[in-house]
Amino acid sequence: EVQLVESGGGSVQAGGSLRLSCTASGYTSSSYCMGWFRQAPGKEREGVAAIDSDGSVSYDESVKGRFTISRDNDKNHMDLQMNNLKPEDSAMYYCTSDAECAAVWYGLGHWGQGTQVTVSS
Repeated sequence: EVQLVESGGGSVQAGGSLRLSCTASGYTSSSYCMGWFRQAPGKEREGVAAIDSDGSVSYDESVKGRFTISRDNDKNHMDLQMNNLKPEDSAMYYCTSDAECAAVWYGLGHWGQGTQVTVSS
């Protein structure tokens, strides 16, 4: 069974930085895509970024240039470095994974429990 555990998050003022981490277990190889979604109160869950096992990355337009996704295949670990945070980035952030990044972006993968990010103005 695949399990995803997030860490990081917290509260920060606008312009600040936070780093989210996610560790996966239950995979027998590193050939899977990992990503982040977020959901703000009253809004739908939306994709933020994804990274494939070969290191190829993709981002939502709203975070390009501010967020950086990375992963360590040996440790089944992924990070999301978030810089220049804005109040509209406030949300519950979820780690997700699936065999293909297309499925990750469609929200069809496995999910972690989520970690809260709050950005104050």
